[in-house]
Amino acid sequence: MKRAASAFALFIAAAFCVPTPGAAQQPVRSFDQLNTRLKPGDTVWVTDAGGREITGRIRNLSAASLLLDAGGTPRDFQAEQVGTIRLRPKDSLKNGVLLGAVIGLALGVTSCAANSQCIDDEGGPAVAATLGLLGAAAGAGLGAGVDAAVKGPKLVVYRAPGTAGHAATRVSIGPVLTPRRGGVAVSVAF
Repeated sequence: MKRAASAFALFIAAAFCVPTPGAAQQPVRSFDQLNTRLKPGDTVWVTDAGGREITGRIRNLSAASLLLDAGGTPRDFQAEQVGTIRLRPKDSLKNGVLLGAVIGLALGVTSCAANSQCIDDEGGPAVAATLGLLGAAAGAGLGAGVDAAVKGPKLVVYRAPGTAGHAATRVSIGPVLTPRRGGVAVSVAF
């Protein structure tokens, strides 16, 4: 039974290591396309042509200009004054809660499965279920907390024509499982 518990734990760990393809969109290069990515009320980081970054909430957006409320001060940018605009996408806590619950459930059940006394006892399945549910509840809470605390990256939604873009570094991590060995493959692309 310990072997089955170890295999289950390895399966859960490997499932979370499988890389997922990114779905980042390319930045728009024309101010008249900004309305496809931004709307009034969004908080953005604008880097002007001089390299200064201004953070503010969008008041108004047109095909030729952008009006920000930057700390109570309105800032109007004409299209030719803007180098890049970045936005931090909104993130639901749902993925943190679900991931935490699954990990907590797996740890709770695996901890009981690894204990031979828990398995041999008549109430073993009930104890395993209880530990799994307690683990899931604790994991969901921790996952929500971590998801709320960790802010996602700011994505470039606009890059002025002629502005050099920086190539993104991509890291992929994935499991490598064979009948005799297991490991992790790491790939870095620049």
